[in-house]
Amino acid sequence: MILDLFETEPPDSPKREILSEGTTLLRGSALSVADGLLQELTEIIKTAPFRRMTTPGGFRMTVETTCCGEWGWTIDADGYRYTQIDPEGGRPWPAMPDQYARFARQMAALAGFGDFRPDSCLINRYLAGAKMSLHQDRNERDRTAPIVSVSLGLPATFLLGGNHRSGAVIRIRLQHGDVLVWGGPDRMRFHGIQPVKPGPFGATGNTRINFTFRKAS
Repeated sequence: MILDLFETEPPDSPKREILSEGTTLLRGSALSVADGLLQELTEIIKTAPFRRMTTPGGFRMTVETTCCGEWGWTIDADGYRYTQIDPEGGRPWPAMPDQYARFARQMAALAGFGDFRPDSCLINRYLAGAKMSLHQDRNERDRTAPIVSVSLGLPATFLLGGNHRSGAVIRIRLQHGDVLVWGGPDRMRFHGIQPVKPGPFGATGNTRINFTFRKAS
């Protein structure tokens, strides 16, 4: 079952929407840093270009990915894992820019997670039609840390489920500059992205860029 989420804006915190005990939506919080995030991304992909990974079951993902930080998320025939070496480039993943880590910590703190120290940033690029099936972020060793997800570019419908695949799913419309943070009792919630609709959007063109900060180790 899919339920629509109606947006609410508490008067004392107009950008913050508490969706549940462990999930907070910070509307427009990345607008002021969007240009800087994208500028750094142009340098990251010089060393670690976007690529479409193939799952162990042989399915080629529609989303293009890359990473920065001490650890990068990868897929091979043996499954999903974090590595310190980019398997395609054979060298360490690009370092996480200071402004990336600083912004992720600030957003986590606004959502009630005050000691977040991300060591990995998975960067997803969604062209028109790309999607992400419902899944859990379960490859991180440290699941006490939250997930901080930053949306830039084309809008997308985020699917937020429960801790079990069969649970009800909420649809959340994410716009350019929105930040979603989940952790604590919500850390293992299933989530995904419906197919992204086309439409040019400024600096990102016909794409959605998603930065997902994690504590992998």
